[in-house]
Amino acid sequence: MDLALCYSGGKDSSLAALVLDRFYDVTLVTAHFGVTDDHEHARRAAEALGFPFETHDLDREVAREAVDRMRADGFPRNGIQRVHEHALESVAGRDVDAVADGTRRDDRVPSISRAFAQSLEDRHGVDYISPLSGFGRGAVDRLVDATLDVESGPSEEVPKADYEGELRALLREEAGDSAVAEVFPDHEQTYVRGTR
Repeated sequence: MDLALCYSGGKDSSLAALVLDRFYDVTLVTAHFGVTDDHEHARRAAEALGFPFETHDLDREVAREAVDRMRADGFPRNGIQRVHEHALESVAGRDVDAVADGTRRDDRVPSISRAFAQSLEDRHGVDYISPLSGFGRGAVDRLVDATLDVESGPSEEVPKADYEGELRALLREEAGDSAVAEVFPDHEQTYVRGTR
């Protein structure tokens, strides 16, 4: 069965790929808006893990809406949630049996509600799978430490291919560095360099 996993090159989506690999023909898919070339970071991580990799173009208008929402809110949560749901919808339209992501039980954003998951499945005729949804951060960290070679650091410094980099770039373009600093809190990011 073919599965497209929304992939950032970080520890959660990489661990999800390893979990799903036993049951599906997994392709790592980085959905992006074409704002930056950050998807190349995910390509390198996918190659290091030995998985097929593809990119998937998203509607740039959704990115603009997300940036407007983040500016109005003063925080990124709702904008990133909108983008993740759009990415799942878009990737579900590919010729696959299932779509997946690396969301965990205690993620604040993005998180996929049961209603959204069921609707996605019904409308696209795919299974939505979130293999880490029963794992908390501590459990994920222990599994990652045992299986993956990971670089960690401040979000602005660690290579990554999640939505945040492109949304930061659009926000910076529209409103400058100060707006980025106001909207995005400091946090750690991960990038997978391979397996242990």
